[in-house]
Amino acid sequence: MLTGPSGSGKTSLAARSGLPVLNLDDFYKEATDPTLPQLPDGGGADWDSPLSWDADTAVAAIAALCRTGRCDVPVYDISASARVGTARLDLDGAGLFIAEGVFAADVIAACRAAGLLADALCLRGRPATTFRRRLVRDLREGRKSAPYLVRRGLRLMRGERSIVARQTALGAHPCAKPEALDRIWAAGAVDPAAAAVGS
Repeated sequence: MLTGPSGSGKTSLAARSGLPVLNLDDFYKEATDPTLPQLPDGGGADWDSPLSWDADTAVAAIAALCRTGRCDVPVYDISASARVGTARLDLDGAGLFIAEGVFAADVIAACRAAGLLADALCLRGRPATTFRRRLVRDLREGRKSAPYLVRRGLRLMRGERSIVARQTALGAHPCAKPEALDRIWAAGAVDPAAAAVGS
């Protein structure tokens, strides 16, 4: 399980690991979902609340991958706030995979109780660096309007330490990328040199 603030580098780290990756951010609820939480200032949906995410379906997908090595997962378009299809994720015989996303910590307890968890990591870094990385990515991908992304980014930067503290309290080990990679490779007995070639 790999979590951390938005923009902390989870996706790039997961890709470097050499392991199959389940993108948990694809389990966001759709904009039309009546259970979607709203920002207290009336600024629209609160996409940074764990309630904006379908934890039960995410855990079911993790369990299916652990049990059968494959499952169908949603494909989510963040700019449209909607699921736009499904894709088949196949582990191809891998004994371990990474489930990564901003709300991954919220299912650590459920996965641990079900005997599905090898390790749980929370990436942490400098809030200013995370802000810059997140804003560049979100603008490049056209995830939302620029003013919305700046406002959200500043709010997340101010709250980044509390985000990491919450994810740590939920059972994730806080660490920087080098330690995270070492723990991932150790858990999966992945050859770092082979993973580097593969990425």
